Amino acid sequence: MNKPLLAALSSLAIAGLGATPAVAAPHSVAKPKATVDFAGTVALSNCSGSVIRFPNSADSDPALVLTNGHCLETGFPEPGQVITGQSSSRTFGLLNSAGGKVATLRADQVVYSTMTDTDVTIYRLTTTYAKIKSAYGISPLTVNDAHPTAGTAIKVVSGYWKRTYSCNVDGFVYRLKEGDWTWKDSLRYTSSCNTIGGTSGSPVIDTATGKVVAVNNTGNEDGERCTENNPCEVDENGNVTIHQGINYAEETYQIPACFTTGNKLNLDASGCVLPKP
Repeated sequence: MNKPLLAALSSLAIAGLGATPAVAAPHSVAKPKATVDFAGTVALSNCSGSVIRFPNSADSDPALVLTNGHCLETGFPEPGQVITGQSSSRTFGLLNSAGGKVATLRADQVVYSTMTDTDVTIYRLTTTYAKIKSAYGISPLTVNDAHPTAGTAIKVVSGYWKRTYSCNVDGFVYRLKEGDWTWKDSLRYTSSCNTIGGTSGSPVIDTATGKVVAVNNTGNEDGERCTENNPCEVDENGNVTIHQGINYAEETYQIPACFTTGNKLNLDASGCVLPKP
């Protein structure tokens, strides 16, 4: 994985994504490109993240923060491990559009965290979307509930470094293996998304819609095969490919189906395919 910044002292490493020219709308008139900036992103102690909502979230719901599973403050989840409902008091620096810190937000729970099939942690905050908007004028980023498309222009926005990376979706990986962990249907960036340690957990944003399509998590640093910080691609036939210097993200379209009214996690909900404890 892409390392959380302090985990540069530990094992996993971070990769980055980016954005390219906006994709035209399906109609004859091109749709204006969404404004992609730092508003709604957050800085963690060792990673990046974002305040997110789902298509059916209400303004009165408790706000959520999305980052990587390997950014969890209690350490990397083991292969096969899924954490839900764990107490947390983690803090996040909320950024405005220019990347300035405007508030410190606090979690009260790790709603969901895993490094199995995907690499995500979702925190519940002690405040609502409406209160954040009222106090700071900042809205959450919306997680797209549709699978991303190859060729899409994307931008990886790192709240930790206050830096963005622009590229395109190069394609999708049947299985991405790194050390003991395996991720499914990972998103591969084109080469201009050259993210660094500390960008782990950054939202990957479709520049045409402004919606989150993935969460930045890893890259092959040294050209090694399937080792930590050197993920390898495995196809349906078991063939292994490595791309040194190429970075990856984990898709997020499958997450909204697992959250119901009040932003409550329900892993038994219809359409929810996230791993269960």
